Amino acid sequence: MAKPRQFPVVYINEKAERSLRAGHPWVYGEEVTHIEGEYENGGIADVFSSKSRYLGSGFINDNSQILVRVISNNTNDRFDDAFFERRLRYAVEYRRAVMPGDDFKCCRLIFGDADQFPGLTVDRFNNILSVQIACLGIDMRRDMLLNTLVRILREYGQTIDAVYIRNDSSLCEKEGMNRFDGFFEGDGLKVSGIRDTVITENGIRYRVDFMEGQKTGFFLDQKYNRAAIARLACGRRVLDCFTHTGAFALNAAAQGAEHVCAVDVSADAINMARSNAVLNGLSDKISFITEDVFKLLTEMAESGRCDYDLIILDPPAFTKSRRTVQDAERGYKEINMKAMRLLPRGGYLATCSCSHFMTEGLFKRMLHDAAHDAGVSLRQIEARQQSPDHPILWGVPETYYLKFYIFQVV
Repeated sequence: MAKPRQFPVVYINEKAERSLRAGHPWVYGEEVTHIEGEYENGGIADVFSSKSRYLGSGFINDNSQILVRVISNNTNDRFDDAFFERRLRYAVEYRRAVMPGDDFKCCRLIFGDADQFPGLTVDRFNNILSVQIACLGIDMRRDMLLNTLVRILREYGQTIDAVYIRNDSSLCEKEGMNRFDGFFEGDGLKVSGIRDTVITENGIRYRVDFMEGQKTGFFLDQKYNRAAIARLACGRRVLDCFTHTGAFALNAAAQGAEHVCAVDVSADAINMARSNAVLNGLSDKISFITEDVFKLLTEMAESGRCDYDLIILDPPAFTKSRRTVQDAERGYKEINMKAMRLLPRGGYLATCSCSHFMTEGLFKRMLHDAAHDAGVSLRQIEARQQSPDHPILWGVPETYYLKFYIFQVV
């Protein structure tokens, strides 16, 4: 078969071909049989099967274990500015559909491979875009992509004052990229004088530190899960574990919880959560504890205390690789089992995992084992996932990472 375009050709083995045909866009270096033609890291390469059948095209980079990140399987695509503008418009229009009204002002605009922009994350915090890039091919086109995205948003009447880039992770070096942390000097954008911004989510206001906060500054993926918890909180005593910016606690307090206790091991997180409580006039409804959640739950269990009838477990990812999944499963089981033991019969448990390595099957098995060891039964109320601005692309399990369950303990 003739090459559809004059790009270098990467030939792959049958295992990689099956993966690509199933929808997964990554080609690992070890799956490549040979390469024809010269290439530049970050440029475009075509991918062919061992039988010379065209499978797709994407960014090539031999600095990375993922040699090619496929972004198209259409032989008619030209990877010019117009191609990437169409992709950006698809992403923005999708968010306008699934995150209508004010939710569009506070959402994830670009979610990496799920939007066919590998390694690109763009979160919108009202008038600020917070950006992370972990793909050399995207980074080489950064100025064009960000200027185009800002222009598209402004065409829809949206105010964007600044774009902040946080390419400060070790992934940048693995991609052969330079680390960079600072404002993007784009069309009509501010490059100084802004330190943070205020967003509104579910009627709750938050001050977002997009420069130094975790990841891009705020976790947007739990938006509708927080609203689901708020519906249960009225009149209940709530323990919010791993509170971070206090989001679950604030939603519960705003919906009439009798009292909320918010816990996090990070003093900085507690300070941010406390300031958000002040911002919303909810300080008198929430108490804050700087404490290790594992230690706190253990002490409560040993003392036989039963102070809460709704416990929320929203821990950070306990595993970021397959090698540590078993250790992570033990950690998840420990906190869930103790929470189940602490709750009275008829109490409520909200629990989640944000690691895609902790698959849905593993997480459900862990919850079953934790309930057995705690001597309780679980009545499932809801099974949820990340909000739709973080779309799950079937065939790409890495895009399905957040598992969220609400139970009644019986």
